[in-house]
Amino acid sequence: MTIGIVGAGQLGQMLALAGYPLGLDFLFLDRSADTPAGRIAPVLTGAFDDPALLAELARRSEVISFDWENISVDALRAAARGTRIAPPLRALAAAQDRLAEKRTFERLSIPTTRFAPVDSRAALTRAVRRIGLPGVLKTRRLGYDGKGQQVLRHPADLDVAWDRLGGAALLYEEFVAFDYEVSIIGVRSRAGQVAVYPLNRNYHDGGILRLTLAPWPAPRLARAAAASLRRVLDAFRYVGVLAIEFFVRRGRLLANEMAPRVHNSGHWTIEGAVTSQFENHVRAIAGLPLGSTAPRGHCAMINFIGTMPAARSYLAQSALHWHDYGKEPRHGRKLGHCTVVESSPARRTARARGLLRRLCPELSIEP
Repeated sequence: MTIGIVGAGQLGQMLALAGYPLGLDFLFLDRSADTPAGRIAPVLTGAFDDPALLAELARRSEVISFDWENISVDALRAAARGTRIAPPLRALAAAQDRLAEKRTFERLSIPTTRFAPVDSRAALTRAVRRIGLPGVLKTRRLGYDGKGQQVLRHPADLDVAWDRLGGAALLYEEFVAFDYEVSIIGVRSRAGQVAVYPLNRNYHDGGILRLTLAPWPAPRLARAAAASLRRVLDAFRYVGVLAIEFFVRRGRLLANEMAPRVHNSGHWTIEGAVTSQFENHVRAIAGLPLGSTAPRGHCAMINFIGTMPAARSYLAQSALHWHDYGKEPRHGRKLGHCTVVESSPARRTARARGLLRRLCPELSIEP
């Protein structure tokens, strides 16, 4: 079976690496062949919404998936006439639009922040009047890693935010003074089987994920997050991996956003779970039984952002796993990650602190 994937970044690369031992083949579509997945699989090169290339991808693949969500739903829908697409396009469309995403959470009784659509300067004034300050004005589309957002703290900030973002469809939501951030990742098969990974605790710097600790020992939050995840999986008759990110405020979860794909906060599962999120995604979309999501230990995953450290001084450490995506350094770009797997939460935290002192000294872990 050949799996076609739109996008040939590091997520696509890790999907292929997980699928090859299962006897699966991969074909990618990307704007360039000089990509992480291009090092290990053939790539059709051109625009993501090129009808001819999508038609060729569909013709040569039994199923099409994607490694990021900012791709044309309409273009994929046309390609779907020739093959299956998973995850479903309805879920992709909801995740692409922050307003649709919030309304999905609301419809499924998943607690989220108060929000209002904004399509004019007057609508922004009304939204602020109803929701209050501080708040966050966001583009409804094409926002990731903190991009396309403006925090409003004072009435004078409204004009500045509108000048910067007012050319696009927007969403205004309350500013959440959260205690910390978590995410939950799960997978649903074509047969409706669902498996959920342990809860992740996430640390960001500049809007970009830097550190994930998993499993995070918060059983009540884990149960609530898993219940919300299952509601979304069932509502969309989902196939594949789905992630939901939450704010934790006063012991309560508030859904922030969902990702209809394998997720950065699940990279620890490659070495730290019985079956990685990548293997379970390809199992699900290929119609294979799902694997166990049980953890093998207590994990810390650290992203390398902007510059890639020299591997030599780290590889001698025990239980440390190194991933270099082979990408050119660039400010704010995810270039790789490392994962440590330990026998206890205390040992994991100590290892993570030691690595952060060298790799990301500006980030700290609370006691």
